[in-house]
Amino acid sequence: MLQLDDSGYLNDLEDWDEGTAYQLAQLESIQLTEEHWELIELARLYYVEFDHAPAMRPLVKWVKQIAGPKKGNSIYLHKLFPVSPAKQLARISGLPKPTKCL
Repeated sequence: MLQLDDSGYLNDLEDWDEGTAYQLAQLESIQLTEEHWELIELARLYYVEFDHAPAMRPLVKWVKQIAGPKKGNSIYLHKLFPVSPAKQLARISGLPKPTKCL
């Protein structure tokens, strides 16, 4: 069983794996596709690089830098993570709550 904090993020980031991502996505009512997985990998890479999960603006900038302008924009991110791209992506990626996200 997943051990989540009050906001729905993993208590222990080490508990994350692909199966956990599918469980977390289900809690967000998201069916993971290749496009989701690309962003999950980018979010986890960002976390390794900067030691925190990206808020929306840094996320857009990061995705644009690595994956290009067609994917590095808020419209694309909202299509995949419709409620709150930075928060939902962080949760599913097994990362802590992004800084500066309400």
